[in-house]
Amino acid sequence: MENMESSEEDDLNRLDSVLEMGSTVSSIFGSDDVPSTTSSFEGISTASSSSGEIPADIVAETVVPRLLKPPALEISGEMAPMRLKCVGRKSNRVLWGFTSVIGRRREMEDAVRVVPGFMSRTCDHVGGCTAAGSMSSTEVSPVHFFGVYDGHGGSQVANFCAERMHEVVAEECDRKTVDGFEWQQRWEAAFCSSFERADNELLTEVTAPEMVGSTAVVVILSGCQIITSNCGDSRAVLCRGTETIPLTIDQKPDREDELVRIEGQGGKVINWNGARVFGVLAMSRAIGDRYLRPWIIPVPEVTFTTRSDEDECLILASDGLWDVMSNNEVGEVARRVLRRQRRSVTQNEIPAAQAVADNLTEIAVGRNSSDNISIIVVDLKPKRKRLPRQ
Repeated sequence: MENMESSEEDDLNRLDSVLEMGSTVSSIFGSDDVPSTTSSFEGISTASSSSGEIPADIVAETVVPRLLKPPALEISGEMAPMRLKCVGRKSNRVLWGFTSVIGRRREMEDAVRVVPGFMSRTCDHVGGCTAAGSMSSTEVSPVHFFGVYDGHGGSQVANFCAERMHEVVAEECDRKTVDGFEWQQRWEAAFCSSFERADNELLTEVTAPEMVGSTAVVVILSGCQIITSNCGDSRAVLCRGTETIPLTIDQKPDREDELVRIEGQGGKVINWNGARVFGVLAMSRAIGDRYLRPWIIPVPEVTFTTRSDEDECLILASDGLWDVMSNNEVGEVARRVLRRQRRSVTQNEIPAAQAVADNLTEIAVGRNSSDNISIIVVDLKPKRKRLPRQ
């Protein structure tokens, strides 16, 4: 338990030492790339670790999403209007990395999915850019998909979401491109129907008990917008300058509005090792978990964040990370790693996004996280590769 009580400064100093030695969780766990089988180190088994680049010229086949409107999300810190502009001309090149480890659990129930360019859209369909310097509203650019799914009761629902959710979102999004709706309303409707549809498809396509479910945190990234859809207690944050901005609010049974909804429908929230619906589930929304309807619902909350030149990275993760690290701690670690990696001139170096995911995983394990740990990091300001002089 000493690791759990270590201060933030101790962890950050330790991180600096790790970076100085060039050590990452990938090398410690023996998985510098996606392994065909899991590897282990002192009882910590690695499911996967990978990085990639989204090419600037990628144009994916248009697939398709629908939605309910969530409560407003308060974003901390004032942001000057001039900071909130379309950065699409610079943003087609996006680097990402992820880790997904079983940790100290007996079973791996997390799943992650990255689909670069999973569909293409004009700027006015994903952001409605009006700011000075924005892209043409008729210019088509790729839209990227990132998802983290944290299963409970089994891995079936999380794995199904990882295989299917991006396809459903793309399909439902195309169905909502009708006149008379603002672009935000279309995305809200698309996400709501996508999560509902995925939940319904579980009945016919997945052999899983009714007690199995999964969280789902999904980020749609365009040149203009970061669109986040969340169901459960996985989380997404944005590192912007020196700020760490929450893009989601955990849907916990004791959250005031969720408690009112659950009790209003005859449900009970019991404190049993934390607030739980009927003393069982520690979240108030999820995909699956039909035995707890109507108190557990597959209805997402959606937020929209206009991209800025100051954006550093996006971080999506299951609660195996958030249980032992705060938003601000995660943001500070990410900024330190990014600065260090971007200053490095070492050839064939690990991508900055992957280094962030690796080091966050190492810290979470060091703090005795008792859950699976899955993290996706998207570098929103990747270092440009210098072309050799002719």
